[in-house]
Amino acid sequence: MDPNNKEDITKNVETEGKESAGDGTAIRSLAERRPILRKRVFLYLTEFFAGMSVMAVELGASRLLAPYFSSSQIVWTIIIGTIMIAMALGNIYGGRSADKKPDPDRLYTRVLIAAVWIALIPVVGRYIIIGISALLIFTVSSNFLVIAGFAACMVIFVFPLFLLGTVTPSLVKFATDNLEDNGRLVGNLNAANTVGSIIGTFVPTFISIPAVGTAITFLIFAGILLALVAVYFITSGVAVRKIKKLPAAGIIFIVCCIFGHSSSFAFWQKDLTYEGESIYNYLQVYEDDKQVVLSTNVLFGVQSIFRKDGALTGMYYDYAMAAPFLAGVHDRGELSILVLGNGSGTFATQCNRYFDNVTVEGVEIDGKITELAKEYFALSPEVKVTTYDGRAFLNAVDTRYDIIMVDAYQDITIPFQMSSVEFFELVRDHLTEGGVMVVNMNMKGNREDGINRYLADTIASVFPWVRTVDVSGSTNQELFACMGEPADLAGQIAKENNTDLAAMMRRVSDNLQVYEAGDRVMTDDRAPVELLGMRVIDDLIREEVERYRKIYEEKGLKGLLNEL
Repeated sequence: MDPNNKEDITKNVETEGKESAGDGTAIRSLAERRPILRKRVFLYLTEFFAGMSVMAVELGASRLLAPYFSSSQIVWTIIIGTIMIAMALGNIYGGRSADKKPDPDRLYTRVLIAAVWIALIPVVGRYIIIGISALLIFTVSSNFLVIAGFAACMVIFVFPLFLLGTVTPSLVKFATDNLEDNGRLVGNLNAANTVGSIIGTFVPTFISIPAVGTAITFLIFAGILLALVAVYFITSGVAVRKIKKLPAAGIIFIVCCIFGHSSSFAFWQKDLTYEGESIYNYLQVYEDDKQVVLSTNVLFGVQSIFRKDGALTGMYYDYAMAAPFLAGVHDRGELSILVLGNGSGTFATQCNRYFDNVTVEGVEIDGKITELAKEYFALSPEVKVTTYDGRAFLNAVDTRYDIIMVDAYQDITIPFQMSSVEFFELVRDHLTEGGVMVVNMNMKGNREDGINRYLADTIASVFPWVRTVDVSGSTNQELFACMGEPADLAGQIAKENNTDLAAMMRRVSDNLQVYEAGDRVMTDDRAPVELLGMRVIDDLIREEVERYRKIYEEKGLKGLLNEL
């Protein structure tokens, strides 16, 4: 055998790899053939970047899925569960593979495949999610979010993380040539993986995703893995046939960078005014000649709206305007209003537009939304907006307000800390005498055990006066609550000079209902808001799908496409 012939070296490595797993000589010989493996720093770097990439992909998965399935605890549970499955299977396979054939070339080839797969996610991931959703929406009658989210995770994320899960057991095999320092070596490898995971948790959340978006974040970490593999193969003197994998992977990566760098989740929409991401949300602004709309969900939902002509929105914000009337806006010198979940400031803007004796303050956890509010939604600079969690804000201030609006709920991502009896007690303690709380509840549904029932029962356990009104043409419901009898609504409406607003308030007054409280009270210890919300979402999806099914049965595929 010619010691200078790379093909002969490769064959010899493969032969040595087939020797007994307990034979330390084979491992030592293998390290001699791959000089870079003698540098434990490189092994630690491999563990470090593998751990970092796993966490980056996990966080990227949440951002990729959130605009379609929400960012609730349910979705996070699905993501974490599927990733743990992938890692467990990867650990098992990696250990068995290393025992059977301790060939590091195979390990780094797996890392190469994982890198290419991760690079492909921003190119095809959104299409896969839409395809899975389209397929399941006509075949699944319940638990749509869970099943669709789980299927999307299994298809998109399990395989590359399975491959990265093989790293640790394989490196332990390749790095161990005696049992004297085996424990220290395994500990160091796991520590490197853990440190990488920590950095991979913070970098996407606080740096890469807000700065460049989810798509480029996937590409960055795919590029890091590709660079790691390139260093291994180029410095190891492996056969030419194995190095040929690198250019092919590089070409795929470049193609992914060209076609996958877009941050567009709503890839079928070309006329968006703004589309981007913040630490907390996917953000989308679109407008026409009449209005500007903010949405944090690709498939459904409007979070805020601004009418360019100054008219009422026709949405729940108009119904919530009854709160100033219930607080006696026309009999008060000045009214202080706090909006928890200010969004782009629709409610704040309308209060300032229609009343000249109000001071509005907002709390919004997503600072990027506040920036958009000022740029696109004409939010007045007089509206002070604090970037903070709503409940944490109430804990931090002693100010009392005449009106507190709670508008922090969207789809099933209801923050449990703002749905409990303890939270509503905190709101009560920050209201003035005669003050009014208004809550926008956006999942009305038809269930007696739906999320809105739980919220209303919880509120009714704190406030003796509770009224609700359904928002026409939507799933929203507005709830008004106070500690005593509020101002005379009819009398306040009679003093309103704006005819459109007065007409809207009469509609609210005519449909306002006394809430008959039950005993479904949520607490900080137990507030299953995600499960309750998911039930309502399932019901709404089932009702909508049934309508399309009937169209398909009556008019066929062509009729269905025309309807869509």
